[in-house]
Amino acid sequence: MSSGTGESAVQSVDRALTILKLLARDGELGISELAVELGVHRSTAFRLVATLESHDLVEQDSERGRYRLGVGVVRLAGATSARLDLVRESRFVTPRLAADVGETVNVAVLVGCEALYVDQTAGPSALQSHNWVGQLIPLHATSNGKVLLAHAPGELAAEVAAGPLSAFTANTITDPVRLHAALQEVRERGYAIAVDELEDGLTAVAAPVRGADGTVIASVSASGPSFRLAESGLAGVAEQVIAAAQDISARMGCYSDMSVKRRTST
Repeated sequence: MSSGTGESAVQSVDRALTILKLLARDGELGISELAVELGVHRSTAFRLVATLESHDLVEQDSERGRYRLGVGVVRLAGATSARLDLVRESRFVTPRLAADVGETVNVAVLVGCEALYVDQTAGPSALQSHNWVGQLIPLHATSNGKVLLAHAPGELAAEVAAGPLSAFTANTITDPVRLHAALQEVRERGYAIAVDELEDGLTAVAAPVRGADGTVIASVSASGPSFRLAESGLAGVAEQVIAAAQDISARMGCYSDMSVKRRTST
């Protein structure tokens, strides 16, 4: 791409964002008004609006022919709001879990074919815990990822399993059949374990967090050095992680029998 083409693309993005700001300010505007505001020809303003309209970011009033913000903006705002709500509500629970298990606690959400860490709480044993917040991680090689993938639409699991499944350690699952079996196990027992799968010496246990409609919206995990999180004690850690996940779910509006029972007994 030449520098001129690059500058033109940046200018188009800037103008498109300006259109969104103008519509947010004025409610509705016509093409001629937008062209004047932007200082461009009507045809340029129309092309920019048409692009935004194709992504549902603006919509046209069929009777008046003027444009306003579209439902795509609401979806983007809603997604951001939901994540902020998740982080806010999880912080009532994750510090206690981190203190109880003595390890780092992370909250992750599904983003495309990866998991995104949105919050982290360090436990007392985590001397120099790696900050995972804002990082994307593979679904097949992590406990959080396997929880999210196990409860994702079937086509996503098939897409991820189709690979390639990158090997991060000798323990990483790279065989599609093994991955499908592991996901089925996650659904049956209610939690996922990853031992030395993303990094040698790192073990993690994760459980699903559900929203008001009962669907899985996130995953919460406890992770630490494998020598501290020995396999013989992972079942106990899993119980604590599951309980924390249910508490967060309840705070997000999911009142399953188990979460209600926990909330009324504490």
